[in-house]
Amino acid sequence: MASANREMAVYCFDTLVAHYNSQQPPPPAFDEAQHPLFVTWKKVVNGGEPRLRGCIGTLEARCLINGFKDYALTSALRDRRFPPIQAKELPYLECTVSILTDYETGLNYLDWEIGKHGIIIEFTDPDYNTRRSATYLPEVAAHEGWTKMEAIDSLMRKAGYNGTITETQRKRIRLTRYQSTLFTMHYSEYASYVKTTRGAAPTIAGVKPGN
Repeated sequence: MASANREMAVYCFDTLVAHYNSQQPPPPAFDEAQHPLFVTWKKVVNGGEPRLRGCIGTLEARCLINGFKDYALTSALRDRRFPPIQAKELPYLECTVSILTDYETGLNYLDWEIGKHGIIIEFTDPDYNTRRSATYLPEVAAHEGWTKMEAIDSLMRKAGYNGTITETQRKRIRLTRYQSTLFTMHYSEYASYVKTTRGAAPTIAGVKPGN
């Protein structure tokens, strides 16, 4: 079973740098496997708290190489919550790659542990009689300081439910819990890795070195 590692984060940065330079990224230095995966971009300014800039992935198993290539770009450029990441933001970025494992069906909406499990909820929206679903990765609820119920209620809103959230509604949720391995790398670590392994620091079209 594959675990998230440094080479996967490097490949996501490689993919984004190649996009701005209108090139193909160099081949990745990790082995092919199939897993559900996510790519998260955060921006760190003046040593402050990293701010989310994009997070998209898939709950279905994907080939890791194509998966990380696709979702590195999708999460950077097409997360509807944020404007696309610009080339000049690259030096401030932090990339987290997640590989999801150990899917289990929860007994109810509270059958999971904060900080350990990511959760997927599925339910029917009674106002529209439509199926809705959404997920939070394992680190989200802990980072936000939520209780389980706060996390569930937030996830129902993320899924597009606008009605009143009642206990009856929560009890109708089908919950799947999962775990993940993750690896986080800042652009500065990526740049020094590239310089060490390839002999020259990465260059980005239109961005001055050291900017």
